[in-house]
Amino acid sequence: MSLDFTGMKTQVLRDDQIALPASVLTIGAFDGVHRGHQALISRAVTEARAAGVASVVWTFDPPPKVFFGRAKQLSPVSEKLARIARLGPDYIVLASFCKSYAARSPQTFLDDLARINPARIHVGADFRFGAKQAGCVTTLAERFDVTLAPAVLCEGGEVISSTRIRGLRAEGRSREAVALQGSTDAAALMSGALLTQDMRFGEEFDVRN
Repeated sequence: MSLDFTGMKTQVLRDDQIALPASVLTIGAFDGVHRGHQALISRAVTEARAAGVASVVWTFDPPPKVFFGRAKQLSPVSEKLARIARLGPDYIVLASFCKSYAARSPQTFLDDLARINPARIHVGADFRFGAKQAGCVTTLAERFDVTLAPAVLCEGGEVISSTRIRGLRAEGRSREAVALQGSTDAAALMSGALLTQDMRFGEEFDVRN
């Protein structure tokens, strides 16, 4: 599937569909694609363009916390893909997070990443992966060059996070939640039903809300 926004085309692939000679990669659940996520993804895209290699965003559907019942999903996957695509990556890898995926070892996940030969990986400091979250940024850095994203703070000095946005929504503070989530142009206003009016969906990938 390709998402085409005014000449910027992002390919959306499953994790078993991609192999690249070189890339700059960022990984995360990116639920809500808030301002912190946007800064992280934009940093990776900028570095990739400067280096002349592909930029890749590797994410999961559903987000792991949602799969394990620890959080409510902030936005449907169609909206997440649209918001990420607006930031201009060449590829979005959408891994289906299921019971078998959650049970995979950290080494298996690292082997998957190796297929796109990342020159650098950008992640948040709390990034964990593999069965029982056994892998962390230290594990990742043993095999790849890793850059940790600095925290993005709101006006009150708190770290912007999906957890914080969920809390604000639960308290009925929707205006504050929207401010932390930020905008990626028109995609921020689209519902899943409207997305098809602004992007081209291919036959090879099924995007479900």
